[in-house]
Amino acid sequence: MFAEDEAGLLLSATDSWPELEVLIARREAGEPLETILGWAEFHGLRIAVEPGVFVPRRRTGFLVTEAAGLESKGCVVVDLCCGSGAVGAAIGSVLGEIELYAVDIDPVAVRCAARNVAPIGGRAHQGDLFDALPARLAGRVDLLVANAPYVPTHAIGQLPPEARDHEPRTALDGGPDGLDVHRRIVAAATTWLAPNGHLLLETSSGQTAAGLAMLSAHGLAGRVATCDDLGATVLIGAPG
Repeated sequence: MFAEDEAGLLLSATDSWPELEVLIARREAGEPLETILGWAEFHGLRIAVEPGVFVPRRRTGFLVTEAAGLESKGCVVVDLCCGSGAVGAAIGSVLGEIELYAVDIDPVAVRCAARNVAPIGGRAHQGDLFDALPARLAGRVDLLVANAPYVPTHAIGQLPPEARDHEPRTALDGGPDGLDVHRRIVAAATTWLAPNGHLLLETSSGQTAAGLAMLSAHGLAGRVATCDDLGATVLIGAPG
């Protein structure tokens, strides 16, 4: 976004000069524009965000598009590592009525996600991945989606300050090779997926070979979808 556009958004956020000075100082200190404004534009929606919550990226819209293209109204959707709940909310906006469960380990994220998924009847749960889900969902999930952390630990320092200094480490750090959380999700996915369900993971282009091998090792037929315009890569698995 151009500086002029950012300035316009900050000006629209308050009609008080002292308050505007505070907002500008927060932005100059590197805080994400979205948390200053209290919202982020994502896949045509205005998603509420607050300080300390992962800001949804434009490229993650591709994850939404791929997921929504696999199912229809009435499906059961689980959004793991949901952050603000943007992915689940956007899938619901595309498909219409869905049964949505958003999960995150961070209570701040869960509070934020609850606001974003409530309008479509979604529920937000706090806990460590599948531990947070109602047991009755086992074998019933049509879409299991996750924008889980996939940045290798050693690369965290190379991220922009907006992410590195203002977003929770748990939303960024994927372990030594970036795939620690993905491994845990894939290992348990077949317990939760419906027979014709799908698992979709946002990942990086350099992690696809390891991701496909991971899916195969756990009985999932895998493929990779990419979008050059968004620089997005999604790993898709289905029960074999």
